[in-house]
Amino acid sequence: MLSTLFYLTLIAGPAHHATMPCCDMPPHSRPAGQSSKVITPKNIEPDLAGMALIPSGTFWMGIEKANLPDAGPVHKVYVHRFAIDKELVTNDQFAAFVKATGYVTVAERKLDPRDFPGVPIASLKSGSVVFTAPRQSVPLDNPSNWWRYVPGANWKHPLGPWSNIAGKGKYPVVQVAWEDANAYATWVGKRLPTEAEFEYASRGGLDRKLYGWGNELTPHGVWRANIFQGHFPDRNTCEDGFSGPSPVGSYPANGYGLYDMTGNVWEWCLDWYRPNAYSGSHGRVVKDPRGPLTGFDPDEPNVPKRVQRGGSFLCSDQYCVRYMVGARGKCDPNTATNNAGFRCVISGQ
Repeated sequence: MLSTLFYLTLIAGPAHHATMPCCDMPPHSRPAGQSSKVITPKNIEPDLAGMALIPSGTFWMGIEKANLPDAGPVHKVYVHRFAIDKELVTNDQFAAFVKATGYVTVAERKLDPRDFPGVPIASLKSGSVVFTAPRQSVPLDNPSNWWRYVPGANWKHPLGPWSNIAGKGKYPVVQVAWEDANAYATWVGKRLPTEAEFEYASRGGLDRKLYGWGNELTPHGVWRANIFQGHFPDRNTCEDGFSGPSPVGSYPANGYGLYDMTGNVWEWCLDWYRPNAYSGSHGRVVKDPRGPLTGFDPDEPNVPKRVQRGGSFLCSDQYCVRYMVGARGKCDPNTATNNAGFRCVISGQ
């Protein structure tokens, strides 16, 4: 995924290009800089209210499709029981965290000129990357056709300084980088889910299915998730009812009582991303995998990435089918976008 430096360079003048094979996610963002605070849990015991208890079990992880080469081979995984938030973390919940701790998100922090050589000081304004639909059909090989670096965009102003979250307390918080999500999880005495935990929970007890409700995307013609319909990226027909993020719980829960495990916004996972993360399974049952020790993306070898799961309101079968339950996403941990959020888990409940 391309960097904030990429977008600031476009603003400043000279342009360069990089690859972005993965659908609706924008390029990687700027260095996170100095963390604003050391976050400690607010309570000794985390609150299990609003969480679902997921039983221990074995499932087939991944999906084998030619257009999803990093999601195979399908292999057996055992996951020990855990608890997971039924819903994505909301704006109201994140606001309570910020109020209590004074935490400053990555997108709100001052940019260091040393991290952006060649970019004029005047262009170094705090912000983040925002999906901006083009007015007409555009080639799908250049993500800068629909992603823009917007100064002043952050979790309180997800589309830019002119926007706000008034009346959207029950919408998922977005424009949070991995560090921000991890800080919130620490504060509530939880953690981010592993990739295996996320997929196991997403399946809702249904093994080897394309979606958390079966193999049909729209059973009986009903949309079960918030994704992109129409012509990507310029025309969203909103057949599912939403053009952007939807309030948490807008679609039916899966078999474990979890909402929005497919679509709405991407969700940060604990694991580092590597495209061959599943290659060492060799027919054995892998127990509670935590992913590789370091991240590597051959498309951007110098940018280690974390896994994201679930897809978002921008996933489209014309460009990205990573809303499928076995599919994987990837993102630089310092990226904040208006289509990514998170939920938390607790081990061994």
